[in-house]
Amino acid sequence: MSFEDVPGFVSAQEALGETTVVVEADRLVEAATHMRDEEGFNFLADVAAADYLGWGEPGVSGYIGTDGGRDLNYPMTRGFQRLPDPKPKRFSVSYHLLRLMDARSMIGSTGQFRRTNGEAIRPDGGTASGAAGPSPRRVRLQVWVDLDEPVPSVVTVWPTADWFEREAWDLMGIKIEGHPNLKRLIMDDDWEGHPLRKDYPLGGEPVRFSGAE
Repeated sequence: MSFEDVPGFVSAQEALGETTVVVEADRLVEAATHMRDEEGFNFLADVAAADYLGWGEPGVSGYIGTDGGRDLNYPMTRGFQRLPDPKPKRFSVSYHLLRLMDARSMIGSTGQFRRTNGEAIRPDGGTASGAAGPSPRRVRLQVWVDLDEPVPSVVTVWPTADWFEREAWDLMGIKIEGHPNLKRLIMDDDWEGHPLRKDYPLGGEPVRFSGAE
């Protein structure tokens, strides 16, 4: 399955049994609409943001031992055999999509699966002759942004994005442009900063209990 027709297409990668389609952030809504309407990914399961601050830079790590021993003069690698490739920008925002079959569109008034090109469709999207259904059933749609760079909301495409996007703003500080109610979801309204960022201060924060003086 090719995703090169997706608006704003940058790249597609198959790795570890997963498909990731990267698109330009400013064309995310167009890409999301295409994935829903043209590719059949009608359910957004999650939105996950990640902070790659310092990715690939020298740091504290262990050396890797191999069958041939180890070279103490070789740069340390954060647990990799080599330094990882640089990321396009600091933050990734991943939209985990599912293609769910709509039983109402598959079953006619007779109770039989509707036919396409003369063949009955199975619940998995394949045909009675054994032809496979659409693949993959899961796709990660992904954009990359830098600090304070906005990401357009996809609530109008998948309503389930509402709280997912609020969480990305609350914990990671991803600015979601066009969200109908972009407020904190987990932290208190007066909380300072975004606690899942790599540069969020560690320690020294008092524990806050409900009703505590």
